[in-house]
Amino acid sequence: MFILLLGAPGSGKGTQGKILAGRLGLPKITTGDILRAAVEARTPLGLEAKKFMDEGKLVPDGVILSLIKEELAKPEAQQGAVLDGFPRTPLRPSSSIAPSPSAASA
Repeated sequence: MFILLLGAPGSGKGTQGKILAGRLGLPKITTGDILRAAVEARTPLGLEAKKFMDEGKLVPDGVILSLIKEELAKPEAQQGAVLDGFPRTPLRPSSSIAPSPSAASA
């Protein structure tokens, strides 16, 4: 089961996401948290994101989608996840957050 929490800043997405994730035994995936973790770990995606963050710009959807795909490919997310703050913009029909079969089996 995948749950998307949408709402304005301060509307309680983080609080409700934490409760839902705990009760359902699902990981909570927060775009801000995974961005900070990727930057701190100096991953290739983190370094790419940092360029935009340092300029005060939004990280492009392509980078965010790649980070989300990495999270969804992890074993703990195989049964679902609670997504907090994603998507930030309307996704194009060609966009997919489903992990590729090779990533899911890695």
